[in-house]
Amino acid sequence: MSFLHVLAVEPASEVFANEPIVPFVILLIVILVVPIVFERLRLPGLVGLLLAGVLLGPNVLNLFQTEQPTIRLLSNIGLVYLMFVAGLEVDMEQFRQTRNKSLGFGTFTFLVPLIVGTLVGRIFGFGWNASILIGSLFASHTLLAYPIISRLGVINNEAVTVTIGATIFTDIGALLVLAICVAIHAGEFTALSLITLLGSLFLYSAAVLIGFDWAGKEFFRRSGDEEGKQFLFVLLAVFLAAVGAQLIGVEKIVGAFLAGLAVNDVVGEGPVKEKVVFVGSVLFIPIFFVDLGLLINIPAFVASISNIWLTLAIVIGLIGSKFIAAFLAKLIYRYNWLEALTMWSLSIPQVGATLAATLVGYRAGLLNEGMLNSVIVLMLVTATLGPLLTSRVAVGLMTSTVSVTSDAKPLDLDATNTEQPLTVVVPVYNPDTEQYLIEMAALIARQAQGRLVPLAIATGPAHMDAPQLESAIVKADALLDKATALSHDLGVTAESVLRIDDAIALGITRASREQDANLIVMGWGKRTGFRARLFGNVIDSVLWASHCPVAVTRLLESPTKIRRILVPVQNFTPEALRPLRFALLLATAIGAQVTLLNVCDRRIKPSSIAWNKSNIELLVSKLALPQAPVVEVVPHENVAQAIITAAKAYDLVVLRSIQRRTSAGGLAVSDLTSQLVAQLSGSIVLLGEPQKSNAAVIREQFLQRSNRTKLEK
Repeated sequence: MSFLHVLAVEPASEVFANEPIVPFVILLIVILVVPIVFERLRLPGLVGLLLAGVLLGPNVLNLFQTEQPTIRLLSNIGLVYLMFVAGLEVDMEQFRQTRNKSLGFGTFTFLVPLIVGTLVGRIFGFGWNASILIGSLFASHTLLAYPIISRLGVINNEAVTVTIGATIFTDIGALLVLAICVAIHAGEFTALSLITLLGSLFLYSAAVLIGFDWAGKEFFRRSGDEEGKQFLFVLLAVFLAAVGAQLIGVEKIVGAFLAGLAVNDVVGEGPVKEKVVFVGSVLFIPIFFVDLGLLINIPAFVASISNIWLTLAIVIGLIGSKFIAAFLAKLIYRYNWLEALTMWSLSIPQVGATLAATLVGYRAGLLNEGMLNSVIVLMLVTATLGPLLTSRVAVGLMTSTVSVTSDAKPLDLDATNTEQPLTVVVPVYNPDTEQYLIEMAALIARQAQGRLVPLAIATGPAHMDAPQLESAIVKADALLDKATALSHDLGVTAESVLRIDDAIALGITRASREQDANLIVMGWGKRTGFRARLFGNVIDSVLWASHCPVAVTRLLESPTKIRRILVPVQNFTPEALRPLRFALLLATAIGAQVTLLNVCDRRIKPSSIAWNKSNIELLVSKLALPQAPVVEVVPHENVAQAIITAAKAYDLVVLRSIQRRTSAGGLAVSDLTSQLVAQLSGSIVLLGEPQKSNAAVIREQFLQRSNRTKLEK
């Protein structure tokens, strides 16, 4: 009897052939390593995943087959997740603001590409059903350039908002056409069956959009802060909607997209959405792209590229039809050329819905391998061209943004209660960073004639007499005693608070609300990477839950030694100017100089740069700030690099924290703040914005109406 038989160990070849965990392990290695390598080579990580699929597929290494149960299951989950994220990322608030014009542009950018795509299909010998499906692939678009317009500060431009809102119409329309085309291809299809399908689809859509929205709000209200259960509810909603779509005879991706729209308002911009999107973008969606690479047959791909006419017709037809749609919107809504070109560039990229629908059509037998390969080329071209054009043309919209918001009033650190003295809460939990934190908070509180509240959180077990709780209280008292002494040395009276709570983050946000805080000053957390992104850290949780701004600080020296402060500002909305007010408050307390830095496109003429600088100086002069900052406008092709270079001459950089957003393609996109935090080596203050709930928005609107009524009287 052999040693292997004694231990009942299978030979390695059988393990690789029969054990489903093995392909999963290989996939994890691929989606972890490949995107990192390609991004360092300045290539999209998505391209790397496709190439990895080609290499692992039957035409090269033959390690994976697309029909393997593990691959098929994970890829289907990724496909569903891809469309769910696309629905989840639709900004419903912006859509409501311009829904009529969004419907108009959505109609143009859906019908024109649909007609052009159908003609392309007919010219190249496809049947009417397949040709209409090809047209529907042209009709949708993916907002890959969202981070670019957000960074440039032009997201409130009407043309941009209309384009974002149009996404909901184009994606739904494309998915409906897909559902009908696949149903027709499946067998006998009559007018009665079409009416039955449309009726079922209407009732199903209403049930998902209304029912899931109601159920989600009720569940979230009853579950309180239990993020784990809320996360599971969202997952149940998306896969239940996918199964429901299949039951009425349409593709599961239709249900997934509708589920994303349905729970959009429920999850808002909270931590549950962050975790849901994160799980999809780092695990399931990348596996879908690897599986897409498995379908690429290298000889057939080369042959289809060599027969370039189909691919060329698809690429030119898509780009041209999207331009015609943007031009029609320009004529009807009287947009200028820059706005029209921005709408065109935003609607070019074809990633999420296009790839999902293509794969469904290919598996159903409606589309051939040549069409699949051509759509992959289309995806690569448009995913590169669209954001590139947006970065070039949307820059010109920044000038109008400055002039429109030039009469904006400065916001206090908490604009909801300006009659009360400023309250600064400082959580103390690290003796090594406590001194600098207390110094900064005390300087701000003293300058604003406010009060300082050092806060220590002791996390307690169920029994209040537990020894570990006693130890935590002793440690917290020691930290608070030191904070009180430091505050006294700086001439500020401290009102120390010790709180026993289940978790540190909850304790901070609850105590800050009880103290009616205007600002929370925190030290930099040490937890980063995969675990921090998946489960969150204290700073993340406080930023999500806080009712007031949070200043996250990394101080390399005492704040009293700071002499030069840099505040990069890319747009001039009241929220974007809040870091400037914070910096000026600190600068006045310590006698420092503040520089406002605006990075513009390097191709802007010197006369335009001077005009922008004068506009910014005029805006700043109207803000009634405690002292005037120095205004610098620097032309550069890379905003992050310009700020990093400028920061070397300053003691402190104050940044605005903008929440990370993923593209509708599901892959995470780093914002400007993330790049700066990773590369700046000096002292930093990251001023995080509180997340407004629906109740807060309604309350603000009510107060604004009340104020207008009083003024009218």
